[in-house]
Amino acid sequence: MTPDSTEPNILVQSSAVDLGDMFPDYAKTNIRQVAGKYFGHLSSASVHVTREGITYRCTVNMQMGALKMMSGEAKNKDLYAAFRAALQKTAKQLRRTKRELREDKAERIDKDMLLREATAPSRRERNNEGALPAANDEGDYRVAAE
Repeated sequence: MTPDSTEPNILVQSSAVDLGDMFPDYAKTNIRQVAGKYFGHLSSASVHVTREGITYRCTVNMQMGALKMMSGEAKNKDLYAAFRAALQKTAKQLRRTKRELREDKAERIDKDMLLREATAPSRRERNNEGALPAANDEGDYRVAAE
């Protein structure tokens, strides 16, 4: 597999652990899937695996576009489980970043209207200034009888 100019740089490495043939392909496939789900433009990614006693420590670093580097780390006795846990932590950071950047958040219209009504002059104050005519309804409890 030769690296293409359009394919992002995904590095899977370990200094002391033999990763075999399947793990690097598994890691690259899952990283591409997470990248496509959240932002789609993966600049670079790396997976580093170390051995600590009977457990594996897996660190996943991903950079999407011009965003800062997202990093997740996990330990487990199984190499694949450690990788999945570290990738989930990284995906959570990407999801939260995407939610912050999204601009289609709904505005609270009811809150805005309450704030405007609180600062607006009351009907009695407006009547004294001559802005609105007085209401003659007997059922209008907001206007005091004169």
